[in-house]
Order: sequence, then structure tokens, then C-alpha cells
Amino acid sequence: MSSGRARLLAGLSPILLSLLWVGLAAASAIEIYEFADEVEERRFQALSQELRCTVCQNQSLADSDAPLARDLRRQVYEMIRAGRADMEIRQFMVDRYGEFVLYRPPIASHTLLLWGGPLILLLGGLIAAGVVINRRRKAL
Repeated sequence: MSSGRARLLAGLSPILLSLLWVGLAAASAIEIYEFADEVEERRFQALSQELRCTVCQNQSLADSDAPLARDLRRQVYEMIRAGRADMEIRQFMVDRYGEFVLYRPPIASHTLLLWGGPLILLLGGLIAAGVVINRRRKAL
């Protein structure tokens, strides 16, 4: 082998090793769950979208790569395979992590501001814009 080829291989080997390492890391992050039927799989996907990762806070369990999200996905999977209903699984998560774990918290007295806040802000903005427009018309 010529010295040019040897230098080329020596220069490429760290790059090739890095690519191999990244590929192995990506492959190890893939989770494979086996379901009895398509209904179980759809339930798993729906619940994974409905439940929030408590570490990432603004990602669902399905979207998060955090180790806790992986554990919670595994928990949801095992509960589905054990025959637990969706409401039971949600309630288990709420009991363990609080209502924060629900991406869509229920409408209740303590969450009314959360649900009504955007509407109140929109109405306030429309009223303020109306007042400003009215004052400008009178000024002309």
C-alpha cells in the first residue's frame, strides 16, 4: 500500500468511527413494542400523544427522547398489554405526576383560567384596539 493511501485511511478512520458510533447510538434509541392487534397500537400512540413528558415539559411522551419519557412509554405499553383501560392509565399517571402530565387538563374550577385565559386576553385586546381606533377617529 502506498504512503498516500495509508495517510488517506488514517485520516478517514476517525470519521468512519464517528459515523459508526452515531449510527449505533441512533439504532439503540429505537424502541420496538409488540402489540396483540392494531387497536392496542393505536391506543398506545394516542396515550403517548396525550401524556406530557415531565422532564421536557413541552413535549408529549411520543415526542420526547428523555430517559423518563422512555420509562413512561414502557409503563403505558405494559399497562395496555395488561388490559388496563385508557382512563385507568391516565389516572395512574395523574396520581403519580399530577395533572401536569396531561397535555389537555380537564375543565375544572381550578383550570378555568387556563382554558378561559386566552379568550379573556383576546377580548381585552379587541376592546383596547376598539378604544384606540375610536379615539383616533374622534381626534380627526
